Amino acid sequence: MAELPKKYKAVVYDKPGTLSTKIEELHMPEPGLGEVLVNLTHSGVCHSDYGIMMNAWSASLPAPTQPGQVGGHEGVGTIVKMGPGTANDGVKLGDRVGIKWMASICLSCEACRAGADACCPNGKISGYYTPGTFQQYVLAPANYVTPIPASLDSAAAAPLLCAGLTVYAALRKSNAASGTWVAISGAGGGLGHLAVQFSARAIGHRVIGIDHSSKKDLVLASGAEHFVAIDTTHDVPAAVKALTGGLGAHAVLVLTANNGAYATSLDMLRFGGRMVCVGIPEGEPVPIASALPNVMVARALQVIGVAVGDRKEAIEALEFAARGVVKSHYRVEKMDQLTSVFQEMEEGRLKGRVVLDLS
Repeated sequence: MAELPKKYKAVVYDKPGTLSTKIEELHMPEPGLGEVLVNLTHSGVCHSDYGIMMNAWSASLPAPTQPGQVGGHEGVGTIVKMGPGTANDGVKLGDRVGIKWMASICLSCEACRAGADACCPNGKISGYYTPGTFQQYVLAPANYVTPIPASLDSAAAAPLLCAGLTVYAALRKSNAASGTWVAISGAGGGLGHLAVQFSARAIGHRVIGIDHSSKKDLVLASGAEHFVAIDTTHDVPAAVKALTGGLGAHAVLVLTANNGAYATSLDMLRFGGRMVCVGIPEGEPVPIASALPNVMVARALQVIGVAVGDRKEAIEALEFAARGVVKSHYRVEKMDQLTSVFQEMEEGRLKGRVVLDLS
């Protein structure tokens, strides 16, 4: 294997709290006990990265993002160096692996034992107080990287490591059986268009996609049976009920950070329906007016939160993509375009996903 360079390129948040990124050169790290060094070739760009850069999650994260933070949590690359104590971790030099939202977990707490990786109190988040995947090299625990199927292109695999994994886990936890109605709010976004595919094609739900009218074609092409445009529909819950025989959806996935989407989601459900909260509102969350005890009790409604998935679900989500059941709609940009990509996110113009070419 070729000798590793002494320095490499990374994109950092140079002015957290503002829309600004900068390319810097960093010194090559040395893998420690239980770690591998991964030469990253691609990284997906997630709305969560934007929220961390902008310090918009003050209600969810314990501390503000620091200048110089390397963001990103959807990285794909090749193991180029093994640290001590990694011989029995199931990976080897030359393996193609992925880095997820959770960079590492303790594997021994109650949450880890239950497969609730994101709830690990000792876990580290990739791109937040831990170097993320907007860089050419990164250290990762050998026992927590995700194997990438040989038939799956690296750029196509990247969005599956957070967006795909998150919506796959959310759909599994929605308790919606095949053939039942699932409404997806934010259906044309990076998470949403994958959720529509998993829901309609992998599980067999009847999907109602909800988003801006500019994303209708993408949502319907992804497998949605119906589309509701938030910019032209006066009453979205009424539209959903009309499409479901007046009863409402069996489950609603909220994949957008928009407070307004949360405010109307419970009203889309039929009795016994389940609302799955995924998108994290920026700034101060707005209470859901319809989440009143008498309403919840009378209609037997359920509300759950889902933050990404576990190691097993990551492998399953990638296998669906490798088989062609789901396919990320993405475009590839160079590292120096990250600020522009975040600008598109801020303005709501981004369709599907963006993957950075880290070469």
